[in-house]
Amino acid sequence: MKRPGLIALILFSTSVLFAQTVRKYSNEFLNIGVGARGLAMSNAQVATTGDVYSTFYNPAGLIHIPNTFQVGVMHSEYFAGIAKYDYVALAIPIKAQKSVIGFSFIRFGIDDIPNTLFLVQPDGSVDYSRISSFSAADYAFAFHYAQALPIKGLTIGGSAKIIYRQIGKFAKAYGFGIDLGLHYRLKQWRFGLMAKDITSTFNAWNITFNDAEKQVLLQTNNQLPKNSLEITTPTITLGVAYDANIKNKFFITPEINFALTTDGKRNVLIAAKPISIDMNAGLELKYVPAKDIDVCIRAGVGNLQRATDELGKKRFTVSPNIGAGVHVKIVSLDYALTNLTTIKDKDGGAGLYSHVISLRLDINKKQKD
Repeated sequence: MKRPGLIALILFSTSVLFAQTVRKYSNEFLNIGVGARGLAMSNAQVATTGDVYSTFYNPAGLIHIPNTFQVGVMHSEYFAGIAKYDYVALAIPIKAQKSVIGFSFIRFGIDDIPNTLFLVQPDGSVDYSRISSFSAADYAFAFHYAQALPIKGLTIGGSAKIIYRQIGKFAKAYGFGIDLGLHYRLKQWRFGLMAKDITSTFNAWNITFNDAEKQVLLQTNNQLPKNSLEITTPTITLGVAYDANIKNKFFITPEINFALTTDGKRNVLIAAKPISIDMNAGLELKYVPAKDIDVCIRAGVGNLQRATDELGKKRFTVSPNIGAGVHVKIVSLDYALTNLTTIKDKDGGAGLYSHVISLRLDINKKQKD
């Protein structure tokens, strides 16, 4: 009989055991999204992104940062605070605005997970002093570069990322991947293309259970996980947006993105093999009362899925997101209320919402020539 206290370890063991080749939803922590602006718009950012958060959505957008050193930070918590997500990035324009370099760091983790492998002694007694704790965390370190191309309005960017994943002292994985992006501005139109994991991203898992831990797993009818190679296949996202300007006071910017995944059939807008197509859309309304001051409200929908309600009727479900932001001189503060789950019935169901706050600083800001 399996002990309930081993749930976290069992889930981990199962996921690693079967991650021998291409795994659906691999490195999914890199798809959650960063920055309250992007999250409020359901991550519909490939075409309009143009600040330090472009390091995540489309590195080609970094080229639109003004002559300033930008820093972005974000903290959010999911599942009633169980999982914590932290992001920090910086971007530095160089060569008279023709190129930009950037760096970013992501940590998504669950801390203080009880380890009850040795809670029950061989004689059947319970020794609570044998309970320890561990963390399960995913890390991503990335370098970004963006370059303006000779064609006016066209930029290209790329990211090289190193991934480190750790489950306490029981297992760890290292991975490496490359993302490429294109960005094009034509008057008020915005177009973007983001190719994530374009070369496929490989995570090599190394299992480090000691002999005593392996023996406990076997005695409780659990399978022993093995060293494995997990592959994240490419995802291509296309985006288009329109930036409507009303007397330089009001700006209306809708954006729609289509993501083409290549890891098999998914429960998304268009489910097919080997390529499925997902969609997300966002809208930003901006008011600019004075120079270097603006206020925004945002909304978005994403996570389209087919679900069956209580009556057995199939329908599309959607996850809504909303948010707001304020920019004053060198400081931009944004907020988002995000929904990680889909609506399950006509009354809206019970979604898991999270509050997200992000900050952006423009250091040594100068006006463009």
